[in-house]
Amino acid sequence: MSTEISFASLSLAEPLLRAIEEEGYTVPTPIQAQAIPHVLAGSDLMAAAQTGTGKTAGFTLPILQRLITQPLTQQKSGTPRVLILTPTRELAAQVQESVRTYGKHARVSSFVMFGGVNINPQISALRKPLDVLVATPGRLLDHVQQRTLDLSAVEVFVLDEADRMLDMGFIRDIRKVLALLPKLRQNLLFSATFSEEIRTLARGVLNNPVEVSVSPRNTTAERVEQSVHMVPQAHKRDVLSHIIRESGWHQVLVFTRTKHGANRLAEKLVKDGLQAAAIHGNKSQAARTKALEGFKSGKLSVLVATDIAARGLDIDQLPQVVNFELPNMPEDYVHRIGRTGRAGAAGNALSLVDIDEMKYLKAIERLTRQTITQVPAPTGWTPSPAAARAIDDAPRAPRRPDPRARSGPRSAPKAGARSNTGSPARAGTRTEGRADSRPAARPTSRPTPRKVA
Repeated sequence: MSTEISFASLSLAEPLLRAIEEEGYTVPTPIQAQAIPHVLAGSDLMAAAQTGTGKTAGFTLPILQRLITQPLTQQKSGTPRVLILTPTRELAAQVQESVRTYGKHARVSSFVMFGGVNINPQISALRKPLDVLVATPGRLLDHVQQRTLDLSAVEVFVLDEADRMLDMGFIRDIRKVLALLPKLRQNLLFSATFSEEIRTLARGVLNNPVEVSVSPRNTTAERVEQSVHMVPQAHKRDVLSHIIRESGWHQVLVFTRTKHGANRLAEKLVKDGLQAAAIHGNKSQAARTKALEGFKSGKLSVLVATDIAARGLDIDQLPQVVNFELPNMPEDYVHRIGRTGRAGAAGNALSLVDIDEMKYLKAIERLTRQTITQVPAPTGWTPSPAAARAIDDAPRAPRRPDPRARSGPRSAPKAGARSNTGSPARAGTRTEGRADSRPAARPTSRPTPRKVA
């Protein structure tokens, strides 16, 4: 795609161009340059784009254009013209923020709804006319059941992060929502990957769609520097705390497999004097919002998150992502490290890998078709007493027999003697279950145009 393309050349309305300019953006990202014309033309669209490529603006801008150029003279309350379905609360809030940002000079009404909060204020908001509704599936269906929401007038339906929707088990809810929508509508499906499951879902949602993709399937962000430290599971908390403090990181997003693991890590980091917090599905929406706002504002230097809670986080210039544990699914690694290196910025992704996680590392390298550099873990850190005990108490492998020892028939073990043929527990068995001084700025020869994130 030519670098000469501009937002003005995409034939967007003046109120949108003014809002884009006020945000400091001049050049559309590749997904925006490809998607916007098709959405403006009214086509159904199936788009693959990694996190951080600007896909949200790729559908909010042309949707706002439609609402501006095709206003309704009369509109019933609680009857949106556009429905945007997202898998998580954080992503829903992010999309709503994008709609408000780019639609601030237009007479467009929007609202976001998700679970985990009181439903009554949402019911009150739905008593007014509404253009754009951003929602998570569960709370959306709650309103439909209570007859506070009418989806019969939806003109544009957006399924955002469809791959995560399937991962989280929302397929039945998606089908329920589709049954409530009018047959004549425009459909937009965005996904990080085009798996067979996604294509099957797309066949039930889209009508003769245009397909666009801005990067090869399952590639990792080009500007993200990736590395691995081999660290026993029992020592990971101490090692990570040491790295963050010694490196002076002031904004680092850390991924764990489990909610319990996120809590334990955050508590350890706070105990070591770092400003840290955990977010996951068991946290209240108020706690999640507070932690995310603190992280974005710089009050928190470390945000520890599970994959589901972190999905949809939109943080500009996030320099550092850490995989405290590798994900079981290699595709999730691509999503995780996509949190850094966004909108053309450089980023760094570090993974702490226990020997038991090597199978996950190999699966990631096969998927991304690259070898991730293994770097020696830092020295100078002190293991906590609990971690030291965990390593000391780990069962040792049985000694190999001395080949020089006398061979011959062995006597049978005495009655009640303990056998040594059972498999010992593996060392480093996990206890957590499954799943500012910023770095110096890199010199540049000349400024590059800012892109919509």
